Amino acid sequence: MKQMRTWMFVPGIDERKMAKASQLPVDAVIYDLEDAVAANEKASARQLVKAQLQSAPGSNGTPARYVRVNAADSPFFAEDVQEVCGAYLSGIVLPKAEEASAIARLEALLDEWRGNGFADSERQVGTVEIVPLIESARGLYHAYEIARASKRIKRLMFGSIDFALDIQADLTRDGQELLFARSQLVVVSRAAGIGGPIDAVFPDVHDTEGLAGEARRARHLGFQGKLLIHPNQIGPVREVFAPVPEQVAEAEQIVAAFEEALAVGVGSIQVGGKLVDAPVYERAKRTIEEAREISLLTNPIRGEER
Repeated sequence: MKQMRTWMFVPGIDERKMAKASQLPVDAVIYDLEDAVAANEKASARQLVKAQLQSAPGSNGTPARYVRVNAADSPFFAEDVQEVCGAYLSGIVLPKAEEASAIARLEALLDEWRGNGFADSERQVGTVEIVPLIESARGLYHAYEIARASKRIKRLMFGSIDFALDIQADLTRDGQELLFARSQLVVVSRAAGIGGPIDAVFPDVHDTEGLAGEARRARHLGFQGKLLIHPNQIGPVREVFAPVPEQVAEAEQIVAAFEEALAVGVGSIQVGGKLVDAPVYERAKRTIEEAREISLLTNPIRGEER
């Protein structure tokens, strides 16, 4: 599964921003029908998002296109899903995911769309991803069941602002109040056999140092990417989640040496004074692959206003 590091939220009611987002050097754009859209604008936003999803992506298929629909228990949920399903939809971000039953409801709607024949004629069946957004204590408690609820689920997302509100915690710069939740999501994701989770948004678009620090802490825990709300955040987050040249060079040395050892039946060696066995070898291969993926993207945009 390709690592998706940068996920940009874009208001589903703002046609200009949605069009501009397709040119950003991010892995995924999330057209937002939930928090960014007032109740009386939901219908209009659906049509604007639907129009965006009807145009083909660039030659390399990025950024991937996701839609954050309204919560499964909201009156907008079913119509959101039904309207945005289309040939160029990569996935649905489901907010306030708290139980596996919500995933089942969304899966049923996607299967209904598939059953109408559209998916079979336009794309491979079952490729629309479901991305549960964990934003509450209840969601965290049921995170393993949620992660296992559908084969469409490849990763979880964390919503720290709503989560802190739910558990009555104060958000701090060092994020200690969220350490358990973040660690739990990483462990749950691994146990469920899916990719590492995507970390929450950093709300201060002018605090680059704070953003980079939070992204580093998330990566050290095992997160695989971060949600963004402004183009200025792309560069710092990509830099944090990208392997540095020294890491890539070391990984290439490890892979070459270990494969040479395997060829003569040796399964454990030393490279640069460090023990290298199968897990270290696999991690080195992953580092090289990550570097190759990143090199396919354009340079990050800095200092641009939305």
